[in-house]
Amino acid sequence: MRKIVATEKAPAAIGPYAQANIIGNLVFTSGQIGLIPETGAVVEGGIEAQTRQVFANLKAVLEEAGSSLDKVIKTTCFLKDMNDFATVNEIYGSYFDGDYPSRSAIEIARLPKDCLIEIEVIAYI
Repeated sequence: MRKIVATEKAPAAIGPYAQANIIGNLVFTSGQIGLIPETGAVVEGGIEAQTRQVFANLKAVLEEAGSSLDKVIKTTCFLKDMNDFATVNEIYGSYFDGDYPSRSAIEIARLPKDCLIEIEVIAYI
């Protein structure tokens, strides 16, 4: 059975999708961008600020689902510019305790609201 996850502590969906879905004991999040939940605006401060906001949004969605960042098993990172990878990688690593999830990182032409980064995750409950 599928359960839809929704929280006001993360940005509302800006299209026809859910913040996350729970199937069994797995949580599949939609990609999160650097939006401030209260305003829907992109956080200012470039790739560093957007990456940190993405993780704050992911954390909120995962917690609403009964999971957490330490239960993430797979991430997919979409970057507008792969030249930002080293910066993202450093920030990314600070959110995990050394038991890192599997990860893919992809450079793409454009993200919603012209953000610099989007990350989606799969975690367990």
